[in-house]
Amino acid sequence: MTAPLTPPPHHQPHSVGGWGTPSSGPPVAYGQDEGPGIRTELREAAVIMAAVAAAGALLGLLWLWLAPRVPLVADSDAVYLGDTEGEQAIGIDGTFTLLAVGFGALSALVVFLVRRRGGIPLVAGLAVGGLLGALLAWRLGVWLGPAQDVVAHAKEVGKGVTFDAPLKLEARGALLVWPVTAMLVHLCLTALFGPRDPDPYADLHAYGPYGPPPADGSGQGPGYPPGGWGQTAPPGPQPEDTTPADHQDRSPYAPPEDPRPGRP
Repeated sequence: MTAPLTPPPHHQPHSVGGWGTPSSGPPVAYGQDEGPGIRTELREAAVIMAAVAAAGALLGLLWLWLAPRVPLVADSDAVYLGDTEGEQAIGIDGTFTLLAVGFGALSALVVFLVRRRGGIPLVAGLAVGGLLGALLAWRLGVWLGPAQDVVAHAKEVGKGVTFDAPLKLEARGALLVWPVTAMLVHLCLTALFGPRDPDPYADLHAYGPYGPPPADGSGQGPGYPPGGWGQTAPPGPQPEDTTPADHQDRSPYAPPEDPRPGRP
C-alpha cells in the first residue's frame, strides 16, 4: 500500500514586470476610442478625393500661364524650331512638376488639418484625387493652350511668322508627382503631429508591478508592500534586534568562535 500522492503546488501567476500577485486595479483602457465607422471614413475619403481632383483645374491654368512657349517658324516646305538651342520643352515639363509638388504638399497639409486622425481610406482618397487632379490639369492645359494642328496654324499665320507650338507634357511620369508628394507629406505630418494611441502599460509605468492603489485610499492591496506602494511603514513598535551584543561588532569576515568553554 503506497502513500497518497501529494498534489503539485499551485503556482500563482506573476504580474507583468515583476513578482507578486496580479494587480487588482481596473484593466488598462486600450482601444476604446475607435474613431468613426468605416462608412464615415469612406464618405470623407470620397469628399477629399473630389475636392483634390477639382483643384487640378487651378493647376492646369497655372501651368498654361507659367510654362514657356516653344517658338516655331514655317516656310513653303516645312515648320522649323525658331530656337534650335532653346530648352523650352524641358521647361514645360519642369513647370508642371514643380507645380505638382506644391499642390501635393498643400493638399496634404489641408487634409491633415481638417482630419488629423488619418486612416487608410483618407490617404487613398488623397492619392487618387491627386492623380485625377494631375490628369485634369494636363488635359486642361493642352486644351486651352496653342492649337494642336501645327500645319493649319502655320498656314493661318503665314510664312516666316513665329508662332507657339502646342503645349505638350513629354515626361508622363510627372503625373505621379502630385499623389506621391501628397502621401509623403501627409505621412510626415501624421508621424510628427498626429494623435498618439494610448499606452496600454501606463499604469505599470506609473505604479510598478503592484498596479494602482485601491479606490478606498487605504494604500493596501493584494501584493502591496507594508504600508502601501510608495508609502512608509505604519508607525508602531518595530521588531528588536535580537543579535547578541558580542556579535554585533564582529566583522562578517572574522573566523567563527569556538563554542567550547575556556577557548578564545
